[in-house]
Amino acid sequence: MTQSPLASASATRQLLEEFGLATKHRLGQNFLIDNHVIERICNLAELDGSELVLEVGPGIGTLTLALTQEASRVVSIEADSELEPVLASHEYDTDNFRFIMGDALKVTPEQIAQVAEGEPTVFVANLPYNVAATIILQFFQTMPALKRAVVMVQKEVADRIAAAPGNRTYGGYTAKLGLYGTVTGRFEVPPRCFMPAPHVDSAVVRIDRVDMALPDGLGEEQVVRVIDAAFAQRRKTIRNSMSANGFEKDVLDAAFAAAGIAPTTRAETLATPDFIALAQELERVR
Repeated sequence: MTQSPLASASATRQLLEEFGLATKHRLGQNFLIDNHVIERICNLAELDGSELVLEVGPGIGTLTLALTQEASRVVSIEADSELEPVLASHEYDTDNFRFIMGDALKVTPEQIAQVAEGEPTVFVANLPYNVAATIILQFFQTMPALKRAVVMVQKEVADRIAAAPGNRTYGGYTAKLGLYGTVTGRFEVPPRCFMPAPHVDSAVVRIDRVDMALPDGLGEEQVVRVIDAAFAQRRKTIRNSMSANGFEKDVLDAAFAAAGIAPTTRAETLATPDFIALAQELERVR
């Protein structure tokens, strides 16, 4: 059973006070204090001791200290400079933990690989909720060795990640994420598992990388452009939305016919393979 020595209210308070962070961080952050949730995260990640794990937003290191027990190495990215002394103390105490101070959206895969002494294979994190969706997509896009992610996000973000075509929460983000991964697990995390309790519900999702093979000559950026145009005006048909966002109507009509997509369709009813087929036909027609 994986345990974190910081996964309790008393241990969290003690560490915050030890580093002089009690006032700021009790007000500004929500700390995970439930070992059962940490155990479920580690179980969902299926770590066998060979993985190089990447973490974003370690905070005081509650989840981090559990991950170091399960993985070969753990590299964390933290944006809050006031937490650097806390993470440095963990690095001193743990031989398989390293960290990078910076914005996870700006730290390059090359920087991560240099500090980690290799490319991350698993992404496990309790993510900062305001940037969670962007981080997940960017990491899958830019780190080909990443084979799965197990991430805690706001429940509404988890709903978007896991949505199926036709669901009201399904959108362009979901379709783009489908180029790289598919959801294979999920569980809810109630506010009582944090200190202080947040005003939002949380969920942990597992995303496994998929091999969404693209036709020869078709790049991911072309598919993403089609998805963005299709969802640009959700209330319009896919033909009207795309024609208002850079695609010529006669080219669209020929591509829709070839791909077997009705021009009166709305984008939220189409799955990622449909957008790939449409992008392929648009390239061929043009």
